[in-house]
Formats: sequence, structure tokens, C-alpha cells
Amino acid sequence: TQFGGVKNTVNVTIADTPIVEADEDLMRIALNNLVENSIKYTRKNPKPALEFGSKKDHDKVIYFLRDNGCGFDMDYSDKLFKVFQRLHNHEEYEGSGVGLSTVQSVIQKHNGKIWAESEPNKGATFYFSL
Repeated sequence: TQFGGVKNTVNVTIADTPIVEADEDLMRIALNNLVENSIKYTRKNPKPALEFGSKKDHDKVIYFLRDNGCGFDMDYSDKLFKVFQRLHNHEEYEGSGVGLSTVQSVIQKHNGKIWAESEPNKGATFYFSL
């Protein structure tokens, strides 16, 4: 995978997940943004890895994308899905600051919810339900 001028091999694991009825184009945009973010923030890891899967929570299916990137401090998680709010230095990690707000909009259009869990230097996991 090449992103931001850096070429790396990314280990990607995709589990079998339940099929969901959703707008295909919008979900493609959302997932593309999540994957691009994960790739961007794992590029300094010598063995970058992403995992996409799902889990059951009572009657809901929770989908997730986990990476082993630089992570972030949860104290600033309220900024994650806001337009033009960034948790990392722009010179270190490029981006427009609209990707995660776009993802949130798509998920909300499907009456879903999105959230994240992370620790600095321990990767991040983004969860969403539809």
C-alpha cells in the first residue's frame, strides 16, 4: 500500500461479518476514510496491521476497524469527529480534517453510532453500528 509517499506492506485481516442493508456508495466512502486513516497512522510501525470484524452486542452488530498505529489520547476524543479538528501534527500526518466527520455523517444517516477507543502508541479501534 502506498500512502503519503511512503510505501509499506500492511497486514490486513478481514473477518466474516454479517451483511447489512445500507447505501453502498455512502458505506464505501465511510469505510475508505476509516481504512485510509488507519493506514496513515500505522505507517511508522515496522509491521503495520489492520483488522476488520464484528461482534454481537445484544441485538446489534458492532463492526470495528482496529490498527496498531500511533493511537491517540482519549482525553481528546471529543474532537475526533469534528470538522477540521486534528489530534496529530499536520506536518507529521497529512490530511484535511474532514474524513472522520464524513464517516460519522454516513453512519448517522443509517441511524447508527460511531466511536473509538485508543491509547497513545497502542493503536486505535473504531467501532460503528448501523
